[in-house]
Amino acid sequence: MSIRNVSWKDANYKRTVMACFVQAVYLLEIDRQENRTEENALAPKWLIPFKYKLVETLNDERDGSIFGAILEWDRSAALADFVLIRPSGAPRAVVALRGTLLKSQTMRRDIEDDLRFLAWESLKGSVRFNAALKALKSIANKYGSNNVCIVGHSLGAGFALQVGKALAKEGIHVEAHLFNPPSVSLAMSFRNIGEKAGFAWKRFKSSMLSSNTDTETSCNENMPSFRIGLKQWVPHLYINNSDYICCSYTDQDNDLQDKHADKENAKPANGHFAGAKLFLSSNKGKQKFLEAHGLEQWWSDNLELQTAISNSKLITQQLKSLYTIPASQLTQAKRQ
Repeated sequence: MSIRNVSWKDANYKRTVMACFVQAVYLLEIDRQENRTEENALAPKWLIPFKYKLVETLNDERDGSIFGAILEWDRSAALADFVLIRPSGAPRAVVALRGTLLKSQTMRRDIEDDLRFLAWESLKGSVRFNAALKALKSIANKYGSNNVCIVGHSLGAGFALQVGKALAKEGIHVEAHLFNPPSVSLAMSFRNIGEKAGFAWKRFKSSMLSSNTDTETSCNENMPSFRIGLKQWVPHLYINNSDYICCSYTDQDNDLQDKHADKENAKPANGHFAGAKLFLSSNKGKQKFLEAHGLEQWWSDNLELQTAISNSKLITQQLKSLYTIPASQLTQAKRQ
């Protein structure tokens, strides 16, 4: 597929290119493990057609493996192919992150981070998180947040989501494309159980407070939160419902309007909920896991996508804290 024949404003083309960039990162690590030279390396073949070049690899300091890469628009290659200017919609630079690679030299550290997410639903303790955040912040400062994006698959999509969110909290919003992002965690399961118990207790406590004349206590208990900032960070999530690792992102939050959120992630005011653009693979019926979780489906020519529900419970849980001030902070501010 040549950049001269299509438009970067075509969402299908952009999705295809982003998936190819992640494939390049998988191959960078395989090239490294198999000691391939510049002449026979496989990774560049997934960049050259789109006029991008590798400028830096992101290496895991624990084992030296390549888990990510910084890619930039290759102006010289573009000019050689008579592409005089960078097409509208083509990012100036991309941070691409691969997922788990079940090969001996990197499998241990990949699975270690998989287990980290499974246990805590957070990847912030990983050295890869810090390296990816540093890389993304660096190119965002260099080229401007509107000219860069982050992309990842599987575990890499998990890192991309959390790194993008960390930057969004600083007011730096970059485009994000996340293929098969992980959604299954023990932490989430336990929290859901806790939320149900907590909601029952809050309803009981609320009914008791309604008969209490201490209005100040009642007001503090129900202190609303306020949305901050005018711009939302809206990542693109690509989901296959046959993939049990990411399928929870399509669970609709039917009772979101009715239940009280916890203080740390208080519900945004004025009906504004954090969200993402969810794209659901719909061209096949039930698939085997490896096919449903595979990256190659996202550059397939016959891929059919449908826009999934916008009020996903999981994405709201993960992103709504970007746009709210916890009620506890508002109460403290009013007292100062």
